[in-house]
Amino acid sequence: MFPEYRERIAELRANDRHFSRLFDQHNALDHEIKNLEDRRTPSLHSEIEKLKKEKLLVKEKLYVLLKNGAGGAASA
Repeated sequence: MFPEYRERIAELRANDRHFSRLFDQHNALDHEIKNLEDRRTPSLHSEIEKLKKEKLLVKEKLYVLLKNGAGGAASA
């Protein structure tokens, strides 16, 4: 995710709790989606779509923080 920001991500994960939590949330959602997709159960389709939308929202928040220089290493 965002290879062009690899160094900035490492810096923010170490110094910005809010960013770090969002990053961890994104990864957790990614793993949950993959686990549900591996089950190949049609009844889980709506749950997977809901999680994908949530993951996208988190990714957008991360991108804004990366692009704008993050905000609040001491916050959250």
